[in-house]
Amino acid sequence: MLKWLMLFVYFIVGVYVLHRIIYWFKIVTPLFKHRGVQGICVALYCIAASTIFFGAFLPSGRIQTSVHRAGNVWLGFLIYLLTYIAASDIIVLILKLINKKKEIPILKKRYGALIIGAAVTVSSFGFTIYGTIHARNMTTKEYDVSIEKHVDGLDGLNVVLVADLHLGYSIGCKDMEKMVKRINALNPDVVIYAGDIFDNDYDALDDPDRLSQIISGVNAKYGSYAVFGNHDVTETLVGGFSVSSAYRAFRDDRMKPFLESAGINVLLDDVIQIADGKINLVGRLDEEKPGDGTKNRKPLDELLSECDMNKPVIVINHEPDKLRQNAQSGVDVLLSGHTHAGQFFPLTVVQPFAWENYYGVKKIDNMYSVVTSGIGVYGPAIRVGTDSEVTKINIYFK
Repeated sequence: MLKWLMLFVYFIVGVYVLHRIIYWFKIVTPLFKHRGVQGICVALYCIAASTIFFGAFLPSGRIQTSVHRAGNVWLGFLIYLLTYIAASDIIVLILKLINKKKEIPILKKRYGALIIGAAVTVSSFGFTIYGTIHARNMTTKEYDVSIEKHVDGLDGLNVVLVADLHLGYSIGCKDMEKMVKRINALNPDVVIYAGDIFDNDYDALDDPDRLSQIISGVNAKYGSYAVFGNHDVTETLVGGFSVSSAYRAFRDDRMKPFLESAGINVLLDDVIQIADGKINLVGRLDEEKPGDGTKNRKPLDELLSECDMNKPVIVINHEPDKLRQNAQSGVDVLLSGHTHAGQFFPLTVVQPFAWENYYGVKKIDNMYSVVTSGIGVYGPAIRVGTDSEVTKINIYFK
């Protein structure tokens, strides 16, 4: 049902955008009044628009990966094209209401259409190009948090948090080299990978052995630990977005061994003690897609029953949800990703309303929720208004 709804919305959006493009061109040049020229325009548009679907029907390999990448770029451009076309139509409508006229003469003339068309085109291409380049510029974010628990012989813990690597269609070896270099420069005590390490398709990795070797170069005093996210399962993607049921979402058997070969300990609803047994670390399965075709994962209280609550409790949960429940259960620090901080405008406007903590640090009772914007991208391979980041968290014990 979801995939058909997505297809219907995509079709309506495509018809609207194409109609406005042809309308503007008809005003600018008489050539576009010929049906043959309009037919060519429609055909070219349909080819571009179809790239987000082609990958779903192709066998795994370089061709499929290239088509997926092209579809993701197209989708990013289309989002901005739709945004600015809709904005221009709304502005025109407001001008008509203010002037109480059905038509505004300047908008029916050639130079009026040229101005609007140029503004929409330049804005759409500009944001897409900027977002594509900016998505590869990695930064470091740093936070300080204090826990009201005493730890013998340990004043603090230097945690490096990364999430949403989305290895595959858009992120590869070069990005991981930059990430590892940035992590090691922070001299971490522990490194946390908070899910969505893969972009659904393991076969989309540009070089699994090389990637594993690069990531294994991370140095952390107490080791590296990971949980899986909702994209760490094999699913059909359309424009980077899943159209499959969570009950058909199974994790590729190669994903866990890949991480282990990279020196990362994978936590699947597991509780361990780090820092010589002085700190509890809880790694949860993703609630949306645990990876076995079910919705089953252990309740939080069951996991916490394995913890010495007199010691700090750090929980890794891919999605920053149920923050109050975690706080009331005695969790000290909750580490998450998933949101990408919105990844690109206009989604950056929506995300704060979708999550209690969509990005950064938020204290709830005695618990700190820390959400990173992530390393990689999903869907459109662009970032506008957000950064690809490695997050350093200085946890102090009192």
